[in-house]
Amino acid sequence: MLLRSKPGLLLLLLGPLGPLSQGALAGPRQAKDIVELDFYTERPLHLVSPAFLSFTIDANLATDPRFLTFLGSPKLRTLARGLSPAYLRFGGTKTDFLTFDPKKEPTFEERSYWQSQVNQDICKSGLLLSDVKKRLQLEWPFQEQLLLREQYQKKFKSSTYSKSSVDMLYSFANCSGLNLIFGLNALLRTADLQWNSSNAQLLLDYCSSKSYNISWELGNEPNSFWKKAGIYIDGLQLGEDFIELHKLLVNSTYKNAKLYGPDVGQPRGKTVKMLRSFLKAGGEVINSVTWHQWLDKLGLSAQMGIEVVMRQVLFGAGDYHLVDENFEPLPDYWLSLLFKKLVGTSVFMASVKGPDRSKVRVYLHCTNTNHPRYKEGDLTLYALNLYNVTKRLQLPYNLFNKQVDKYLVKPSGPDGLLSKTVELNGQTLKMLDEQTLPALTEKPLRPGSSLGLPPFSYGFFVIRNAKVAACL
Repeated sequence: MLLRSKPGLLLLLLGPLGPLSQGALAGPRQAKDIVELDFYTERPLHLVSPAFLSFTIDANLATDPRFLTFLGSPKLRTLARGLSPAYLRFGGTKTDFLTFDPKKEPTFEERSYWQSQVNQDICKSGLLLSDVKKRLQLEWPFQEQLLLREQYQKKFKSSTYSKSSVDMLYSFANCSGLNLIFGLNALLRTADLQWNSSNAQLLLDYCSSKSYNISWELGNEPNSFWKKAGIYIDGLQLGEDFIELHKLLVNSTYKNAKLYGPDVGQPRGKTVKMLRSFLKAGGEVINSVTWHQWLDKLGLSAQMGIEVVMRQVLFGAGDYHLVDENFEPLPDYWLSLLFKKLVGTSVFMASVKGPDRSKVRVYLHCTNTNHPRYKEGDLTLYALNLYNVTKRLQLPYNLFNKQVDKYLVKPSGPDGLLSKTVELNGQTLKMLDEQTLPALTEKPLRPGSSLGLPPFSYGFFVIRNAKVAACL
């Protein structure tokens, strides 16, 4: 993470944001349950992107392009729109096993979708025919098992996608207010292991003809190419590959498009060596450095100056998705939505006094002033309690008498931490209909109140009228 050779850094986040609470009853208030906080708000540590929390559509969804039709779901688009502004990265392991075929005919499901859009505003209608949806949902568990087996065995099958597949992906991003980052296949190689850019050129030509606004990426975890495909590429070669892609972009309508990379795995050992040699060879042609990591929260990333975190994944195969196979939002979706609505771009230092700092973790930002209830100068504190007892957070003395709005998330129902539904301040969160998200209703606390945080819970607290100059 020290390899900050560019103004912006992208971190691809694989895994859930953090645990939820079982909602244990709080006992009598004791001194040991009080956690004193310390804030430093004279100036921000960092400024993150308005798209700080972003997400991925895994490229494995295009292994069988029929399933890309899921992206026509009005409900899925509503959920994605709730997390904008954000980047939508189309990438993952299957990036390097997909080839664009401009002559390939669209699937029956894709044709059915586009035929339903004739003479309609595609973003307003977004119809996914019910019979197509039901059939694909019945088939999806089998497809998911095939994809997971590929991942486990590290034996990946190559497949192709059509113009219609690209249209579907771009339509989803565009109608959801997302900026698309498209991952190109980096395993297409000549006999001397140079990157074969001809297929990328075909895709660029098509996207240019449609005036699609897209940013680009080349390959996924190139440090693991040997394990996945029996091909070894060093950092120097990878840098030259990116230079070649940059030339293609410069000679097209994408001369001002963003280019991100190299999207290596966790930067340690040999991967660090690859990253360094890549940056030396091709670092000048990329806009931001990208890599993968495993973290359990967003706050640490913001404190470290990471500009964008991409959550893996919004929807698709695997264990980490935000939305399930029935397009129902899972607990991490609601956490993400709260983060987007309440957390602004200026990051401050917040810390816990005393011995609780390892198990009570706190992060502080300016409040997102796009929220109609809040204004410039307000602060948003978000906190994680890893104790099995309730902890009561106490604000610094200069903020002690400010009014605070609490947003506390707990599991809904008898399944505890395994619950697939959650409640916010006691109200179960669920969509009102396919195009309407619920209100995220705050619970105002009396000035001077401590901020109760139940066991294993994650909460947001907006400190109103804080009048922090650095947030004005």
